Amino acid sequence: MATDKADIELEDDFVAEEADNAEAEVEVAKTNLTKRRIIDNYLEERRLQKDLADYDFDI
Repeated sequence: MATDKADIELEDDFVAEEADNAEAEVEVAKTNLTKRRIIDNYLEERRLQKDLADYDFDI
């Protein structure tokens, strides 16, 4: 019977560790999304600057 309690305690610890890892993955995903948005904004700004440079102002 003592081994049954030990098994239950191990399972509880395992679930707690799994929850901690899930929180870490959410933070990484949020960071990656932020980086992607920064890159997208930078590329959009470069595209708009190129369009302005190509625009003929002598009309």
